[in-house]
Amino acid sequence: MVFGKVYDALGWLGRQCLPLRCLVCSNPGKDGLDLCAACHAELPWNDHACPLCALPLPSGEPVGACGACLREPPRQVGAAATFLYAPPIDRLVLRFKFHQDLAAGRLLAQLMLQAVPAFATDPLLPMPLHGRRLRERGYDQARELARPLARELGLPLWSGLCRSRATVAQSTLDADARRQNLRGAFAVQATPPPRLTLVDDVMTTGATLDAAVRALRRSGLQEATLWVCARAP
Repeated sequence: MVFGKVYDALGWLGRQCLPLRCLVCSNPGKDGLDLCAACHAELPWNDHACPLCALPLPSGEPVGACGACLREPPRQVGAAATFLYAPPIDRLVLRFKFHQDLAAGRLLAQLMLQAVPAFATDPLLPMPLHGRRLRERGYDQARELARPLARELGLPLWSGLCRSRATVAQSTLDADARRQNLRGAFAVQATPPPRLTLVDDVMTTGATLDAAVRALRRSGLQEATLWVCARAP
């Protein structure tokens, strides 16, 4: 919490003293963002997607539940991904997540606020890191995304979910192994509110978010929605 407040203060001071600079091409930023107008125009918005899992749909197909969600409805009642996991968003996410580029994280949160899903009216739950990984990284990327979202939308953050055990990095596993890897990975430490919106940086197969929702549902959660920065096709 202290780290977040200090970072917010330093970010505000930097924005007052330093010119905005595009984090993609280094040209001057625009409209209060570290992003120029040209790069903003090229962003891969995920605005034609399944409303249940945020999977991008073919451009000629009407917006509705995808085939996978029709065959097996997911635990969440809605999902939104602001972007496709494609350039330049993929590079910004990697810089934010693995290279301590918190300015990239701040920009991603600002961009998420340009496409707020209609369901984002409930408390936000940033997907937690295991304590060991949090110590290694020094910050939780999902929390760094969720804090400005909650502040701007006037929503509370709920932090009653934790990683009960360390897991192998999901990016190294296939879909079946991801699901096995997450068995028993989450523990609920407090009674959840009736509805929550889970916030994360990237959704690939959805296995991590599904495991979290499953643990929360067992502890009394009635409805879950998902809001991520980027969705892998």
